[in-house]
Amino acid sequence: MTSFQALVAIAFISVIGFQPCLVHGNFYRDVYFNWGAKHSYIYGNGDDLNLVLDQVSGSGVQSHNAFLFGSIEMLIKLVPGNSAGTVTAYYLSSTGDYHDEIDFEFLGNSSGQPYTMHTNIFTQGKGNREQQFKLWFDPTADFHNYTIHWNPTAVVWYVDSIPIRVFRNYRSEGIGYPDEQGMQVYSSLWNADNWATRGGLVKIDWTGAPFMAVLRRFNARACKWNGPLSIFRCALPTPGNWWTSPMYKQLNWDQLGKMKWVRDNYMIYDYCTDYKRFNWKMAPECYKPQY
Repeated sequence: MTSFQALVAIAFISVIGFQPCLVHGNFYRDVYFNWGAKHSYIYGNGDDLNLVLDQVSGSGVQSHNAFLFGSIEMLIKLVPGNSAGTVTAYYLSSTGDYHDEIDFEFLGNSSGQPYTMHTNIFTQGKGNREQQFKLWFDPTADFHNYTIHWNPTAVVWYVDSIPIRVFRNYRSEGIGYPDEQGMQVYSSLWNADNWATRGGLVKIDWTGAPFMAVLRRFNARACKWNGPLSIFRCALPTPGNWWTSPMYKQLNWDQLGKMKWVRDNYMIYDYCTDYKRFNWKMAPECYKPQY
């Protein structure tokens, strides 16, 4: 392949990167039930997975493989109706006391109230980096694409191809970044009525059980973790590692505009402005440009 052909190939990949219609995966092949197996089931030739919560148990799955860099995509339709006290989680995580983690969590609501979309990132076991949003659509009426994209430069959270949050790599300045541990993909539906809705004031109404969240077409277009050598291999700036392309090092003007719209209109919490919680000792990345 010539250098020109390589550039064309990378450009083509970037165009198709976050289109929901191109998300293809198989739950039979890619995940297993890590708890509440009797409360989950796969159907539709492996394209669809239902997570179920009742008074007996919730349910959860995780991927067979771990990954380092790339895009993890999932179509999700959240619990409809009065979902107060429930949480549908979709996240990446390594294991151990010094784990890395990148989160989407959807906090249930009383009927007629909007869901809260909770995001967080842990590096070397350190979290407390929450940002929360109200969604600008009904996430229970249809499937929407939730994507976690990360590379050696930044982690970006996307909703239907719209970036909502960026966490840039400032490891060289002593700020943790998830670039040295493979992370598996997890999703679960569980009872969190001690905190999820209005700080735990609104409990689950079990007369509405069983509660169900539907996942569709999980896809990991990412570098498979094969031990410490992957730290180097998955970060190499090669055409095969499409996530290392220069075009993924910075959001373009259109993406920046869409993200500003979301954050101006729908963000309801940012750890970087919660001075009371942190007693004015804010995380160092709060003083760094992220976009």
